[in-house]
Amino acid sequence: MLTKGDDYPLHQTPEPIAYVGGNRNFYDRYFFNGYNADGSVFFAFALGVYPYVDVMDGAFSIVIDGQQHNVIASKTMSLERLTTQIGPLALEIETPLEQLRIRCDDAESGIACDLVFTAFIPPHEEPRFVRRTGAQLGMDLTRMMQNGTWSGSIKVAGVVKDVSPTSFQGTRDRSWGIRNIGAPDAQPNPAATGFQFFWIWAPLNFKDFSIHYFVNQDAAGDAWNENAVLIPKALGEPEIKMKHFGYEQDYEPGTRFAKNARIHMTSADGETYQIELQPKWNFYMKGLGYGHPTHRHGGYHGDLSVIRERYELNAVSPENIHVQAMCDAMLTTSKGQEQGQGVLEQLVIGPHAPSGFTELMDFA
Repeated sequence: MLTKGDDYPLHQTPEPIAYVGGNRNFYDRYFFNGYNADGSVFFAFALGVYPYVDVMDGAFSIVIDGQQHNVIASKTMSLERLTTQIGPLALEIETPLEQLRIRCDDAESGIACDLVFTAFIPPHEEPRFVRRTGAQLGMDLTRMMQNGTWSGSIKVAGVVKDVSPTSFQGTRDRSWGIRNIGAPDAQPNPAATGFQFFWIWAPLNFKDFSIHYFVNQDAAGDAWNENAVLIPKALGEPEIKMKHFGYEQDYEPGTRFAKNARIHMTSADGETYQIELQPKWNFYMKGLGYGHPTHRHGGYHGDLSVIRERYELNAVSPENIHVQAMCDAMLTTSKGQEQGQGVLEQLVIGPHAPSGFTELMDFA
């Protein structure tokens, strides 16, 4: 059960806020994305708290005119978790579980934003993620997701773009628990074999509801965590939890990125939901610190470090393997078809039999 306290970065364990524990790799993170109706403008923000290494880091990224602009910051936290400002980046919780504000004011890059996220669905708690390698706990976390609208403004290269809730929507998530952070363990795990991770995460928006699907699969293609749900926008309407669901995708040749994808779902009353996803372009998650070659999550960079980077949206390399694809979504049910949009997050590393991958980084 989620409470308002779960929107604050004060967790001690993968459980909601009530329980206390300890692990060097504990983290507490916010993630946001937003996009306009035609998907030509996309932005994302992340902020992570790492209590046991006394680090807080974050980033703001925006894609416009085919380029991804990034501001990445890290600071020594000095044990104060509630000061959620890192140099030019800041996050404020205005109404827990309903409204949050993100800001960036970076004079050196010319990137600035002042944006408010307002939820239009209640938060959805995903099934807990637990993964071990031998005796070592590599992943144990809780995550909630929530869709909503955006308002405010963004400034890039001297041009200010207004962001209105009638034209910008997106997703946020909050996760906390145990993941590998900062510097890797110097002592190898004797149970570890080659690294493998298959991850798909698809929060989608339609006129009167959101659909959320995700899956983790092992090298054989068997799901070790998977879930699908429809969440109405109407106040008080319950979630529709899917009884059966599945996913498949075709790959762009020479990559591990989806050329197209399909989600199949059936609710308890027998209604079927078929979703066709058509990626338009990829946002590189390394711009938010995910798998970044020098500024990975939880790394120590002194009292304050701020870097700026710019990417072209056509690079295929291991450091760009983690993406969120901006997608058009076509939903087909017994009532007909409906057009929506959202993102298809993909992280496919190592062998995966259904995809035909046999090595750490072979391509389609």
